[in-house]
Amino acid sequence: MAGDAELGRIGKAEIEKTREVIRPYVRVTPVLGVSGKDFGLGEFPITLKLELLQHSGSFKVRGAFTNLLTRAIPAAGVVAASGGNHGTAVAYAAMRLGARARIFVPTVSSPAKIARIRAYGAELEVGGALYADALAASNAWVERTGALVVHAYDQVETLLGQGTLAMELAEQAPLDTVLVSVGGGGLIGGIAAWYAGKVDVVGVEPESAPTLTEALKAGRPVDAPAGGIAADSLAPRRVGELMFPIARAHVVRVLLVEDAAIRRAQEALWNSVRIVAEPGGAAAFAALLSGVYTPAPGERVGVIVCGGNSTAVDFTRS
Repeated sequence: MAGDAELGRIGKAEIEKTREVIRPYVRVTPVLGVSGKDFGLGEFPITLKLELLQHSGSFKVRGAFTNLLTRAIPAAGVVAASGGNHGTAVAYAAMRLGARARIFVPTVSSPAKIARIRAYGAELEVGGALYADALAASNAWVERTGALVVHAYDQVETLLGQGTLAMELAEQAPLDTVLVSVGGGGLIGGIAAWYAGKVDVVGVEPESAPTLTEALKAGRPVDAPAGGIAADSLAPRRVGELMFPIARAHVVRVLLVEDAAIRRAQEALWNSVRIVAEPGGAAAFAALLSGVYTPAPGERVGVIVCGGNSTAVDFTRS
């Protein structure tokens, strides 16, 4: 389990310093105010944080730049294992900063993400069925070359970078609750570290990849099923050691949504506001749309639409 010394490095003061470091390299992504009525729900306000408009198509670039700008990069460059979005972010950051990058992704990674990694000039290896397989392959590469590991979620710098999203959102919209998709936990860990109980942070996971749900039941990160429609972004084998104490302290609930609900959320975001979110990016909204999460009267709800690296989806049947 993560030690107190490392956990002490993931807080508001550190997130504020991190934002100054990465500010020249990341976008301030917009928020969109909508009503539940736009989606056939009740009359209540929803703030969509459109992080899918970030460089490389997801929030992951925040953590990627934090790593590359604050750690020494060896001649062997950087290496990352990813379901896809983290790999695109590290590849993009390395391209911007002139560093060599090697990215390992599993075969489940979407063609859109693989294409982006290649377009950013990184060396790419596709193999294994799941993120855990890509992680094992990347670890072997590190042993051979000494490249710098940029972990997708279990790294102090990664958590601090993702926490800048919450700092930004707090300036854009007063909220009572934020719904956040959960994979390895880097995003929700950073967000929860920033809000630290001032706003209710609610995690949303696919039923087929309940990593944080199982960790909270066990009292520690444990292996969980890793599949489903969002397997290329929300299905690591387990959540990170660093984020777990933060989640236990500051995440008020973790909800599970069906794959079908995620698909419906993608369709609704497209039909109502013309947002093309990937499954992982739509999972948090699926909790609202499906009724798994119902706001209280007067509650101000924010939803992180965290990724849009998807090939064109046919929504004509909706």
